[in-house]
Amino acid sequence: MNIFEFALQMEKDGETYYRELADKSGEKGLKTIFTMLADDEVKHYQVVQGMMKNQKATMADTTVLSKAKNIFAEMKSSGKHMDLGVSHITLYKHAQENEKKSEDFYRDKANEASDATIKAIMLKLAEEEKRHYFLLENIIDFVNRPDTWLENAEFNHLETY
Repeated sequence: MNIFEFALQMEKDGETYYRELADKSGEKGLKTIFTMLADDEVKHYQVVQGMMKNQKATMADTTVLSKAKNIFAEMKSSGKHMDLGVSHITLYKHAQENEKKSEDFYRDKANEASDATIKAIMLKLAEEEKRHYFLLENIIDFVNRPDTWLENAEFNHLETY
């Protein structure tokens, strides 16, 4: 399996996992965020597929972080208490681990790339995976501490994209 095939499988697995999380979530806001993450994985798949076919590949900027912050604010203002339990948090941590592995994979492949365009796209994919990691971190924090999460300065470490 070459790096493109591996990356395609990784993105497909990510999409499937996020769609499963969306299906399992009873909270509309989390369902929306997981669906957006799945859609981002589809975009990543298409970019890798384009590179594999030697097509000019470009990465569109994602809006998942800015949209997620608004969704979190809406969820907090609704006043509903979320008791998702340990099993959901474990699933989110697993997704977070996968994002870290994906980020590391793309950074490694960028370092190995001799083509400047492929290197740039691999680095952009790595940054996308990093943003997903931080978003999942914020989901975990939000689920664990819904009353204090939004005021926490930690969320503000995310750059505006």
